[in-house]
Amino acid sequence: MTPSQDSALRVGIRIPPCDRVDRLAETALRAETFGFDQVWFPDSQLLWRDVFTVLTATALATERIGLGSAVTNLATRHPAVVASAARSVAELAPGRFTLGLGVGNSSVGPVGMRASTRAEMRAGITMLKALLDGQEWDFGGVTSRLRDPGPKIPIHLAASGPRNLQLAGEIADGVILLSGVSPRTLAGAVSHVSEGAAVSGRSVASLPLTVSAFCAVTDDVEAAARLLKPICASIAQNGGAPFLALAGIELDVPAKVAGVYPDLVHAEDWDAAVKICSEWVSDAAALRFAEEFCLFGTADEITGKLTALRAEGVTSVFLQHVGSYDPPTELIESVGSTVLPALAARSSR
Repeated sequence: MTPSQDSALRVGIRIPPCDRVDRLAETALRAETFGFDQVWFPDSQLLWRDVFTVLTATALATERIGLGSAVTNLATRHPAVVASAARSVAELAPGRFTLGLGVGNSSVGPVGMRASTRAEMRAGITMLKALLDGQEWDFGGVTSRLRDPGPKIPIHLAASGPRNLQLAGEIADGVILLSGVSPRTLAGAVSHVSEGAAVSGRSVASLPLTVSAFCAVTDDVEAAARLLKPICASIAQNGGAPFLALAGIELDVPAKVAGVYPDLVHAEDWDAAVKICSEWVSDAAALRFAEEFCLFGTADEITGKLTALRAEGVTSVFLQHVGSYDPPTELIESVGSTVLPALAARSSR
């Protein structure tokens, strides 16, 4: 389906697989009840429950809501394994499942592997698409195919750097943008996707664009923003300092930060990570990050930002709460009871 500027923005929620699978499915059902369009589950084998097991349980527990991986990878999981798992979920939720892929950061790091290169992503997705289409594939002299391949599964690629954004625009069925909601970084990301789309003879307007954003419905953005310090530090630590500098956030974070396990974004002791990162990330910098890149604020403010995203060509957004080891119950309740009704009212005008 080709995205239309007249269609409403699809709002999803990210649920880390941090609990028993049946409880996670209940959380997803709660999101469906509140009117969310999608639930997205990340994949990191040592941090959380298995993503495809969670997706399977959620497919059986829900009826309407879209399901997605945000994201799995082709490094710890062979493309043939991903093809079989994705097909299995899609059979249970026809037309509802999106396979989100990335380079594998939080999956590969804890087991001493490296993230997939651009060339490896291209090769892996090419193989994956062929298998899902029922085509034969030569596995080093052994020719095989996926039995019972249907139904059709859209593949969305998560990307942040220029080259991977171009790759996503060229070969993926949709793109998950890791730029946040900042108009400046978002415009730059979309331009790279557009360049890649042109290589395949298509327009960026034909591609679903999903933006990932941290979100909190709050009257005290300054207090809530302090929790974002490990996120800010991680971005700066992993080559994103120029990205932050666009918003006037100047950070110099060392390559390794002691006292945080397993990493800054997925710290098990979040309060300790916030305290540690305060050495490099001031309250003012965290507040600026929340205001520029995130959806922090009152329901009206968040609704306004979401409306602006749709006007910029974004088709979907998935919201994240801060933290990795508790479900986003509060965010589902607050957004579902305030933002979603307001957004629907604006869309109907």
